[in-house]
Amino acid sequence: MIEMVFASQNKKKTEEMQALLAPEYKILNLADIGCMADIPETGISFAENAALKTAYIKTHYKLDGFADDSGLEVEVLNGEPGIYSARYAGARGDVLNMEFLLNKMAGIANRRANFTCAISLQFRGEAYLFEGKVFGNLLTAPRGKAGFGYDPIFVPEGYAQTFAEMDATEKNKISHRALAVAKLRDFLKAQV
Repeated sequence: MIEMVFASQNKKKTEEMQALLAPEYKILNLADIGCMADIPETGISFAENAALKTAYIKTHYKLDGFADDSGLEVEVLNGEPGIYSARYAGARGDVLNMEFLLNKMAGIANRRANFTCAISLQFRGEAYLFEGKVFGNLLTAPRGKAGFGYDPIFVPEGYAQTFAEMDATEKNKISHRALAVAKLRDFLKAQV
């Protein structure tokens, strides 16, 4: 089993990454390597923010690893909340962010949205980028208890359930993160 550093403090994301990359890889998060820093995300895109995180780990810990930046993009809001998805309401908090978005979307018929995930990989002195996107629609009220973020209000195309109503196995087959991680996994397998 190969250890990989995932530049995140988010335990749920780390668990999701571990499930997506098992059994070949053991995923370590920032706490596992002693990094308690809140790595600045000052980029203007998901890809830039992910790259900033992997560059930080490489510079400060001399470790290869990967990071993701992901979020929800709503069509009628010109891509909002986008890179600000985790702090859209002004502070971190899934319920606050979801309520803020639902209030902003009140009365709007076009509910088209997509989740985007960009994964940056620092590997053997090179940087790589992998992206995944899943399209769907937003509900007017949350449904489901699983997942995190905006999962309770997002129904992917072709499904009747929100991400929060799906079990982890089903979500991990179709999510934006799953699509990006599949590209990452294929790349890593080709390097062995």
